[in-house]
Amino acid sequence: MTPSQTVGPYFSMRLPWPDGPFVVPEGTPGAITIIGRLYDGAGNIIPDGLIETWQAGPDGRFAHPDDPRGATPGGYHAFRGFGRCATAPDGSYRIVTVKPGSLPAPDGGAEAPHLDVSVFARGLLDRVVTRMYFPDEMAANAADPVLGTVEPSRRATLVAVAEPEGHLRFDIRLQGDRETVFFDI
Repeated sequence: MTPSQTVGPYFSMRLPWPDGPFVVPEGTPGAITIIGRLYDGAGNIIPDGLIETWQAGPDGRFAHPDDPRGATPGGYHAFRGFGRCATAPDGSYRIVTVKPGSLPAPDGGAEAPHLDVSVFARGLLDRVVTRMYFPDEMAANAADPVLGTVEPSRRATLVAVAEPEGHLRFDIRLQGDRETVFFDI
């Protein structure tokens, strides 16, 4: 049998930084909190993973000079577009951000608002990449060209769940019955 830990222990000691989970500062107008847990194929939590997010700003532009439409002008309340959070001993992570705008799709349509999410963890030789879509964007999600390529029964693994306290929950499962959909990039 192949051991469950082929790379580890995970190399997380230098990757997180104090501002990492804050794509915008807490208290920013319109800020949202994404929470979740990282699970392995057996349903066990992964206490030493790393979650990264990359996203457009509320105007659908990236905080990067290579955005073909131009970078987010002047930023948005210190919006940097990138977040990074190590998972806690209980497998949880937390990212504070703002909801992104829609992005233009290559076919002239639009991609639904989403976060690009990378996962690093022991046993992975490279990161795995997924997306997190918003539950209040049902029409945009239905028209999204990327989400449309996913088998309908698995699309729910890419849509966050609204929590009673106002957070959005996005649990990530690396394998198993409810495995999150990951993309080849």
